[in-house]
Amino acid sequence: MRLIKRFASYYKPHIWLFILDMTCAFFISASDLVFPMVTRNVINNVIPNKEFNLIYRFAILLAIMYFGRMILEYIVGYYGHVLGVNIEYDMRKDAFAHLQKLSMNYYDNTKTGYIMSRVVNDLNEIAEVAHHGPEDLFLSIIRIIGTFILLLTIDVRLTLVVFTIIPFMFIYMYIYNNKFEVIWKNVRETQAQMNATLEESITGIRVVKSFVREKFEKLKFDNKSSMYKSARSKAVKHIGIFDSSVNFLSNISVVITLAAGGYFISKGLINTGDLVAYIIYISQFLQPLTVLLRFVEQYQQGMAGFRRFVELMDTEPEIADKKGAIELKDVKGNIEFDNVTFSYDNKKEVLSGINLKIKHGETVAIVGPSGAGKTTLLSLIPRFYEIDAGSIKIDGIDIRDVKLSSLRENIGIVQQDVFLFSGTIKENISYGKLDASDEEIINAAKAANAHDFIMELKDGYDTYIGERGVKLSGGQKQRISIARMFLKNPPILILDEATSSLDNKSESIIQQSIDNLSKNRTTLIIAHRLGTIRNAKRIIVLTENGIEEEGTHEELMNRKGVYYNLYNYQQENLTIV
Repeated sequence: MRLIKRFASYYKPHIWLFILDMTCAFFISASDLVFPMVTRNVINNVIPNKEFNLIYRFAILLAIMYFGRMILEYIVGYYGHVLGVNIEYDMRKDAFAHLQKLSMNYYDNTKTGYIMSRVVNDLNEIAEVAHHGPEDLFLSIIRIIGTFILLLTIDVRLTLVVFTIIPFMFIYMYIYNNKFEVIWKNVRETQAQMNATLEESITGIRVVKSFVREKFEKLKFDNKSSMYKSARSKAVKHIGIFDSSVNFLSNISVVITLAAGGYFISKGLINTGDLVAYIIYISQFLQPLTVLLRFVEQYQQGMAGFRRFVELMDTEPEIADKKGAIELKDVKGNIEFDNVTFSYDNKKEVLSGINLKIKHGETVAIVGPSGAGKTTLLSLIPRFYEIDAGSIKIDGIDIRDVKLSSLRENIGIVQQDVFLFSGTIKENISYGKLDASDEEIINAAKAANAHDFIMELKDGYDTYIGERGVKLSGGQKQRISIARMFLKNPPILILDEATSSLDNKSESIIQQSIDNLSKNRTTLIIAHRLGTIRNAKRIIVLTENGIEEEGTHEELMNRKGVYYNLYNYQQENLTIV
């Protein structure tokens, strides 16, 4: 019932469209009840009395009625589907908006293909259920009740005899309703697995081809596709059994009508006109009953997707604005870690008892062995993850007390693995400031040392860069991301190994861009190549034990501790190369 209420709430914004659809459907159902009675009257009274003028009048009246019915059917067929499409759109919009609120931990643990399946595939059947569900139920109930009452007026005994089959049809519907719920849920799950495998294979196509693993990926996808095929085959098998059984029971009721009706005529209990009207009404009664029974299948198809949609919508973000959260304004850039402890999924601690103060405008380099938690440490500042204990403050304000949007508006992040959106260079740079003018975009590109290579391209700033910027080199993509950050102009800047995957020439250009970007900002740099941060005024050495060392390059080298060993190890490897 809770699920149905949730589903029904999406009709509220389109209530007048819903009322129009239901009103027209009502008159369509009412018109179905008129024809058999007219036929009965013609056969029993008009034809025996040879009142042919009445036949012509009845014919004209029915023609006018069916013309009006045609208009009503157009309204139901068109606007009813518009209603369904609007509800599907609303649900998909809500799902995407909710995804934007979910924490990074959700994306860390959920495959992209699963998410896409829930937003796209799971809602495909919703439009049909939203339109045909209430309409079919309403039409069927009106026709069934109306037909039953009219059948009783013809002959009560014949009606009771024929209706002995009806309870068996409803029992059958109830049994298969439970079966269809399980079957269609399995279909949706296997479809999501197939989509996840497909998305992963396409995203990693360069890796697939470089390792010559096309056959392996084909087998992997075929396995998931086969699971979906099996689930779907099982579903259509039960549909076939359900439909054929419903048709059989419907035909048996017609047989009972003919047999019992013939007997009643032979005994003089009813006349021929009554039996003709009765047969027409029985066919009209069985049609909505069959629709009602088959609605079970359609309902479970749609609800299987809607249940998964509700599961997504009920997933609460682990990190959200607290009640009374404030805007973070006029940020200078002072950052303080006070006894911070953090673990992923409340398991082994990644960081423990971290204490660190960074003054505004200061550039601090974070170094240490792989797995020490450098990226994790800096990911805590924009609250991508929630700390287990302690506090992180910006300008003396706990970041948990401020709105997430205002917190992240004041922080810029340039990562090693640059993500660019499918589109043009101009569109990607302007992502840093959506209302930026062309002049601002060009100035940002110049500051990032990107303008020259952009102008060498055929279409300049309007060059299409492909999905994830595949048409650009690593250095070019990095410069675009830095230009994007110049437009955002945040007071706090985080550079996560931004030059580690580049060649020496590209690294030199990027380093110059980063130096320009870092001016007058609080800047935190995660460095892989220690040679790039030799001139840093402050270097933090992070290991599994926490912050082990701190100082300038010269001070740390003189201590001959962790930093000294890391630096010499890298220099030795460079010498060997």
